[in-house]
Amino acid sequence: MVSILMILATVLIYWLMVKLYNKIHIPLLVPIATSTFVIISLLITFHISYHTYMYGGKWIDELLGPAVVALAFPLYKHRSTLKKYAVSIVLSVVVGTIIGLCSGIMMAVLFGIDKELILSLAPKSVTSPVAMDITDIIGGNPTLAAVYVMIAGIFGAMFGPYLLKLLRIHHPIAIGIGYGTASHGIGTARAAEYGSLEGAIGSISMTLSAIFASIICPYVVQLFL
Repeated sequence: MVSILMILATVLIYWLMVKLYNKIHIPLLVPIATSTFVIISLLITFHISYHTYMYGGKWIDELLGPAVVALAFPLYKHRSTLKKYAVSIVLSVVVGTIIGLCSGIMMAVLFGIDKELILSLAPKSVTSPVAMDITDIIGGNPTLAAVYVMIAGIFGAMFGPYLLKLLRIHHPIAIGIGYGTASHGIGTARAAEYGSLEGAIGSISMTLSAIFASIICPYVVQLFL
């Protein structure tokens, strides 16, 4: 009963936040962010532990795998475009991955943040499972890494549109690369709102950034720490 209740509550809250987002269509109200805020607020207000919530939440979490696999469909649909821009996509993702790693570490070092936190922060722009594995290898805290990944994804979905508008970036390839490289799965979902091509590019960018980050991150950490 607890599992069913938590699942229904999560689905209902997300559905309501989607309705709100469609009615007041501003990036700051992106459903993943508002849903998370509402759920956390309710858990705190009614003194419901995270462990209790995850009786049902874990079943929703299991859908992450199929959701990621489903991203292969737009990739197949736009395979000719991917081949055409293959070099540009790969180079852009490599540069974006390096900037994502270096910027986080440099700012953390600048503000004198604890070394363990820096190591956990480094792979913030990579999808959660990969980020947690990378963090474990370099000596950080995988749990903290998962939190930073969520923050990076949500912030990217919320503020990405403003940044793209400020920099006058309108090309679908550039939009997909930006979201996928900087904000992993959440960013890719946000890119898909622009169009199927942006979603496809975001998907491949997310995958490539995870691969590149797993190779580059240990060297970048040694360079700064």
